Amino acid sequence: MMNELTLSITGAIAIIILLRLLKISWVFAIIAALTLLVGVNIQWVKPFLESIGKSLGTNTVLGISAIVMLVLLFLKVPVFISVFGGSLIYFLFNSGINQIIFGQKAVTGTESPSLLAIPFFVCAGTFMNHAGVTTRIMNFCSAVTGRMTGGLAQVNVLLSTLMGGLSGSNLADAAMEAKMLVPEMERQGFSKEFSSVVTAASAMITPLIPPGIAMILYGCIADVSIGKLFMSGITVGGSLCIGMMILVHIISKKRGYLPIRKEKMTRSEFWKCLKPALLPLCLPIIIIGGIRLGVFTATEAGAIAIVYAIILGLIYGELSVKGIIQACKETVCTTGGIMLIVSAASVFSWVLTKERIPQQLTEFIVSICPNKYAFLIAVNIFILIVGMFIEGNATMIVLVPLLAPIARKYGIDDIQFAMVYIFNNAIGALSPPMGTLMFVTCSVTGCKTKPFMKEAIPFYLLLVILLMLLTFCPPVTTAIVKLTYGG
Repeated sequence: MMNELTLSITGAIAIIILLRLLKISWVFAIIAALTLLVGVNIQWVKPFLESIGKSLGTNTVLGISAIVMLVLLFLKVPVFISVFGGSLIYFLFNSGINQIIFGQKAVTGTESPSLLAIPFFVCAGTFMNHAGVTTRIMNFCSAVTGRMTGGLAQVNVLLSTLMGGLSGSNLADAAMEAKMLVPEMERQGFSKEFSSVVTAASAMITPLIPPGIAMILYGCIADVSIGKLFMSGITVGGSLCIGMMILVHIISKKRGYLPIRKEKMTRSEFWKCLKPALLPLCLPIIIIGGIRLGVFTATEAGAIAIVYAIILGLIYGELSVKGIIQACKETVCTTGGIMLIVSAASVFSWVLTKERIPQQLTEFIVSICPNKYAFLIAVNIFILIVGMFIEGNATMIVLVPLLAPIARKYGIDDIQFAMVYIFNNAIGALSPPMGTLMFVTCSVTGCKTKPFMKEAIPFYLLLVILLMLLTFCPPVTTAIVKLTYGG
């Protein structure tokens, strides 16, 4: 035992030194060292920790687990490590629970066939970017919105909407448009702050337009039809696109931001812009139509999207071997990050389920919320606050198993609640202090966060108005689903 302890202490010190040499933060280095210490000496550490847990009680241990997770998140430790850390506290201090379950749930949580749609659609999106599709879509957007007040800002919003149907990743969309459009917008007289805000805010549309990754995750977690969520996303994402284009028009007219051109395009000029973008624009139609007609599932649609993207790359002659390798690297990194969060949150969800937290929370909320609208308002406020601090996919996997059953108890349509939840998450990604969309866009454009937040106020007001519309007017989210699926 003493040999194991000596070796583990030596190994822990070595890990701290190595990670610090690699410029990894002290917090992460210490966590890694402690994990090694506990893991190697688990045979005699476990009984000691279990005795402490027994004296504290299960509820106290659960509280400590949640606090550890939140503290790690605020210290900017990676999300999956923070969630794993909180769950590990519960397993170590709770007697009668085998640690093998921790590993089993971490693995089985990522084994859902529906989750395969995520790497497929991410891969299709990266292939599209490397195949020159983005430039062709942007030229088409310029043709459509060129005479509108706001010019390139209108192009920005429409491009996010159309690219959302191809990539499904809001961060990738924001980074891409920040590089491609913001410099040109500044050259045409738009302020850096306004250009950055439009880019970040319009990227919110991406998770709401099929095949948004957020919809795939929600469908897997809450056992809701991904095809129906995709169909609802057309209305919700389209409404946000129209709302933002109207707001951009109002702001641009007030500030004197000019359109790209004044003269009307001829039919031949418009066709010249539409023709290269026609094939990429068919992809969302193929995905939605195929799923609705039962030709393929959402997961199979992702695989078809990859093949379609490769064919486009070959047709355009821009998808090189180097581009394919780079696209695959980006896919692995993006998918790996999402799946690690899914794995960690699956363990935490098992802990919550075992302790009957969803049932207790349901009873508590039902006792204080007299009707479904009071519940929806409370959920909106709660998710907006949580989304300001924690990444959306992580909160979804932890909170949806808690909140979705309560929504059903109130008689709220599954599709409506899903879109309300995803819309809240999207707003959180734009909101300080930890809004991922805000920081990704500002890091690329060089915009300061304080002027960004000031410029974003009208967009926040628009988002709140649309959120209220989704909350109190169910047909906005469900009408097109009932029209196509019946019921």
